[in-house]
Amino acid sequence: QVQLVESGGGLMQPGGSLKLSCAAAEFAYSNYALGWVRQAPGKGVEWVSAINYSGSRQRYADFAKGRFTISRNNGQNVMWLQMNDLKVEDTAVYYCVKYSRGQVPDDRYEYHAKGRGTQVTVST
Repeated sequence: QVQLVESGGGLMQPGGSLKLSCAAAEFAYSNYALGWVRQAPGKGVEWVSAINYSGSRQRYADFAKGRFTISRNNGQNVMWLQMNDLKVEDTAVYYCVKYSRGQVPDDRYEYHAKGRGTQVTVST
């Protein structure tokens, strides 16, 4: 059973930074692409970013480009999302997701596992 555990969320003022972590418990962690999605109150799930199995290729939603950085360490079974210049509209629960293949699929919502999420609140 895939276990994805997010951490690092919290309350931050606009313009601040947070670094989210996703710890994975799975034998073949390094074989799969991973990513982040978020869900704001009253809204649907929104894809944020993804990274391929080796960490050599990253993809970002337009709102994340230039502000967020995704990375991973396969030796530690950990993935991160560094979020800078946070905005009020970034407020959401952020979920770590796992894809069923090594490269990020064209359908970025085609993940097959999701963690329980970590709350990010950006407010003055």
